Amino acid sequence: MSPAIPLAASAHGPPATPSPPPIGEEVGHVLTGGPQAWWPLLSGLGHIVVTLAIAVGILVVTLWAANWASRLAREAVGRLHGHGHPDAVLQGFVASLVRYGVAIIGGVAVLQQIGVQTTSILAVLGAASLAIGLALQGGLSNVAAGVMILLLRPYRVGDRVEIAGTVGRVRGLDLFITRLHDLDNSVVFIPNAKALGDRIVNYSMPESRRIVMDFGIDYDDDVDLALDLLVDVASRDARIVADPAPWAKLTALNDSTVTVTLRAWTSPDGFIDTRFDLMKAVKARFEAAGLTFAYPHQVAVETRPWTPPDRKRQRQEREALRPPPAAAPAAGPPADRDSRASGSSSEDS
Repeated sequence: MSPAIPLAASAHGPPATPSPPPIGEEVGHVLTGGPQAWWPLLSGLGHIVVTLAIAVGILVVTLWAANWASRLAREAVGRLHGHGHPDAVLQGFVASLVRYGVAIIGGVAVLQQIGVQTTSILAVLGAASLAIGLALQGGLSNVAAGVMILLLRPYRVGDRVEIAGTVGRVRGLDLFITRLHDLDNSVVFIPNAKALGDRIVNYSMPESRRIVMDFGIDYDDDVDLALDLLVDVASRDARIVADPAPWAKLTALNDSTVTVTLRAWTSPDGFIDTRFDLMKAVKARFEAAGLTFAYPHQVAVETRPWTPPDRKRQRQEREALRPPPAAAPAAGPPADRDSRASGSSSEDS
């Protein structure tokens, strides 16, 4: 049989839960209760201290691991270049990415240690990241292009390049933009998405760059002498490399000139100065050797003296070509309908 239920309980419902004592009574009990009353408080404080100590230890280990992993990633990226100079921008990007990744993992572990429910926090961060990503689609495309530029390395800081039709030297490169200083020393900012999606010409990447110059001499000049002088001028310049050797040939026969062409290779640094200095040296050697630079020829054709047109005669000729106006028919009395009808019937008969 089930135990009997007290009448008071059945009449007035379940027994009331005793209310907790006031805080003042608890504090007084702890102060006057002796060690037996202090033990629960001390055990709770000890648990909190141990939890915080473990969390601090995890945080310290996380910071040390983040720095160690970042340094290791930087060295690993540097070894990928072999004996060449490592890319400082790529090293810094990979090192920062590894550092932040380890720090985020350690932060989540610290929050879990101190009793924070990280599931809801991660869900909120994921939703916020999705909303921010949709709002910043253009910026994220630049970030993706910046990552590809850092990985593929079509150009580096300090290279002379042509990007999106702008020629200049790269002075800055990050995840969003590429900063160039053009030939006028103007600062040009190019979004990475535009840079990666357009034509990129790197003038500093090859070991040597070719100089091509055309010179026009007269038909009566000695072509072989001109070719020898071109090769000699290029060979005497210390900035011109020996391999490939300077090359000079006759390349065109024009209306009034014979075109001789010089091709020589030099370092990308100082390319423009080398080209201009060679042009000046060739002009001096040609003039010293008696070779002439043919001037463009203009042929003048003599015509009859100009006289004003005879407008009066032209007007008379135009009027003579017009057809004469047609003669108008003679006017007569109108014929009535009956006469026209009788005339038609008589003709039929």
